[in-house]
Amino acid sequence: MSNEAALGGAYADLPGVRLWFFDTGGAGVPIVLLHPNTGTVAIWEPQISAFAQAGYRVVAFDRRGWGKSTADPAGGSEPGSIADDLHALAEHLKLDKFHLLGVAGGGFIALDYAAWHPERVRSLIVGASTGAIEDKDVADFIARIAIPEIRKQSAHYREIGASYRGANPEGTRRWIEIDDHARQPGAGFQPPLRTPNTLAKIATIPAPTLIIAADADLLAPPALMRLWSRHLKDHEWAEIHDAGHAMAWEQPGAFNDKVLDFIRRH
Repeated sequence: MSNEAALGGAYADLPGVRLWFFDTGGAGVPIVLLHPNTGTVAIWEPQISAFAQAGYRVVAFDRRGWGKSTADPAGGSEPGSIADDLHALAEHLKLDKFHLLGVAGGGFIALDYAAWHPERVRSLIVGASTGAIEDKDVADFIARIAIPEIRKQSAHYREIGASYRGANPEGTRRWIEIDDHARQPGAGFQPPLRTPNTLAKIATIPAPTLIIAADADLLAPPALMRLWSRHLKDHEWAEIHDAGHAMAWEQPGAFNDKVLDFIRRH
């Protein structure tokens, strides 16, 4: 059975988008998951199971242009921000305050939303992400670590750690399969933000924040994540050993434990 079949899901017709989402329901405190650029709801199967078993109401969605979520052509040429879609879904599901977790490209959106609607964010978790921070210091760091031509290779070479690729051929195959069906034709790789993420912008976020870095991450190594995360008002730091950019997929046990320990305290 595929991840999508195991998860189920439903559509929400929201302003400008028909959004595919998954909701475990129940009376638990909500935690909303924002998938990476190389994923869909399917990438979260290990997290949805673990967080639901821990008593949380878990919500995840395919962002517009990814997976099964499609922009409404009647909405005009504006692509719409994912933070707007997240807020509309929270209203649709009557989520008051919730934990917000974003990995990689999902982290861009998590920071964007937390700065825009701080009153809705109980806590914030960002893993394996550059944050899409536009300030020169961060951009220069990214340029210095860029591997020439890496973007021309299959995404799994840059995003999945070597240890996982070597030891888990089936898990690697499934990750590639999800990525191959993630973005719809014409969808850009970077998710649209409401406003550019900057160090000044993230410094306004009041939510307690957990930053999780992976020490084998080629795209958002710990030193890069420390560079921008130190501007947050209230953050904790965690690292996952011997994992790449796809940390939540490669080491779901370690990742889930760190997230659950943090959100139980908030």
